[in-house]
Parts: sequence; structure tokens; C-alpha cells
Amino acid sequence: MEQNYLIVIGGATASGKTSLAIQLAQHFDTAILSCDSRQFFREMTIGTAKPTPEELAQAPHYFINSLSIETEYSVGDYERDTLQCLENIYQEKQVAIMVGGSGLYIQAVCEGLDVFPDVPRAIRDELEALYESEGIAALQAELQGSDPTYYAKVDTQNPHRLIRALSVCRVSGQPFSSFFNQAKTARNFKPIFILLEWERALLYERINKRVDMMVAAGLVEEARGLFPHRANTALQTVGYQELFEHFEGNISLEEAIELIKRNSRRYAKRQMTWFRRDARWKGFAPQDVEDIKVFIKEEMTK
Repeated sequence: MEQNYLIVIGGATASGKTSLAIQLAQHFDTAILSCDSRQFFREMTIGTAKPTPEELAQAPHYFINSLSIETEYSVGDYERDTLQCLENIYQEKQVAIMVGGSGLYIQAVCEGLDVFPDVPRAIRDELEALYESEGIAALQAELQGSDPTYYAKVDTQNPHRLIRALSVCRVSGQPFSSFFNQAKTARNFKPIFILLEWERALLYERINKRVDMMVAAGLVEEARGLFPHRANTALQTVGYQELFEHFEGNISLEEAIELIKRNSRRYAKRQMTWFRRDARWKGFAPQDVEDIKVFIKEEMTK
């Protein structure tokens, strides 16, 4: 049986993953699977930096605009749906492209999910009550004490992820990160990992400029329309939470925009920490497209 390949393009936010994915999809005449956990949702467009309609038309895309923000969608759901999508692609193609910055989702598809203990609803309720009464700082402080390893790489502005980790810590008495890296699940494809790397100062400059472009494109208006749904899990994310704080009268619009830039830079740093801990990722500058193609070809002949 012929070997199937999954070319996985990772990197920080604003690192140029979309452009590279489209070039490779055209080169291999195949489809792109988004692995950005925020781009799944139809109502979130400007703040998630989705590919433009012009970009989407250049190659088949999956898992963009596929869900409503009203839908609870877990990494396990994504693993199941993506494996089914890959099965369909591999009926006709040997190669598929997966692109995104959500490391846990990439790990789930390529290796399977780690198994975590069941958490009673009461524990989640306690943590949600803590968040409501004392704010996100209380969750951050508890997680930093319970699991500094996970705290160093999680999006600390995302209360949903903090509550998830803390609930496991409380029910098990062990760090959330101690449940990672269990036995890997065999897959019927070979992943080839491509990591886009930038000099930090240049990446941060790109992030700042992109936030300004999002604001100019209507991010504030998009977030205002989503404000009534701010409790939804999908909206617990950078780019929206800061503007919700502004709409609630807690900070000025200028402060909210600066916080989006700062939190996006911090998120990018955590993303790169996640990717660089795994030696399978091969780093390239985004413009080195021909070198990337050569590397992929070499990996396919091994």
C-alpha cells in the first residue's frame, strides 16, 4: 500500500502559515485542513485572521467556518472529524496539508489524545464560580502554583483552558501536564512537520501591524456584535476578550487595542515554546518555499 503523508505547517500567529499552505497545496494538488481552533467558527472572522475569500478559492479548505460559536467543540471532536476527513482525502491523494497554531490539536491528530480523569461537574462549577467572583487572576495564580509547567505554555488569558487544567489538578491531585505524552496512537499517514520561524522583533512587529489592520477592517464592530455571546467558550480568546472589557466600561478602546497586541505577542511566544520542545519540527524562514519543498521530498523518500 502506498504511504500517505500529512504535511503539518506550524508556527506563531502572523508567521505566514496560510500563504505557505496554499503554495504547498497547489504544488501537491491537494487540500488544506485548518488546525486553528478559532477559525472553525463562522461568526469570528476578522479577529481570527481567517484566509480571505480569494485565498480560500486557491485550494480546497476544511475546518474553516464549519461551526457556530453556539457549538461546544472539543479537541477530541476535532481529532475524530479530521481523521475522517483525511480518510476521504487519501482515497484520491497521497498528501494532505494541515496548518495552524493550535499545538494540542495538531498533537491529537498526529498522535492521539492523552487520557485525562473524569471531572465531576461540581468541581468545574467551583472553578467557574471562582472566575466569576475573583476574575481570571485567581485562576492564573492557582494554576501557576499547581502546574507551573503547563502554566508556562497555556494561553493564560483563556479562562476555559485554565478551568479545564485546574479541574484535572483538583480531582487528581496531580499536575495537568503529568497526563501528557502517554502512549502514542498509530496513524495511517506519516506527518512531516514544518515550523515557520521569525526573528522575535520582526514577528512582534508583524503582530502589531496585523492588529492595526484588523481594527481598520472592522474588528471592533465584529466584537460588538458578538458581545451578547461573550460567555461562549469560543469567544474566550485574545482579540475579543479585550474588546469585551472595553464594552463593559473597564478600559478605553486604546487600552483594549494595546492589550490585544500585548496578549497576541505573549500567545506567539507560548506557541513557539510549544513547537520547539519537539525536535521533529524542522524550522524554515517563511520565504524558503523551495527549500521546504526539497525537505518534504527528502522526507517522503526515507
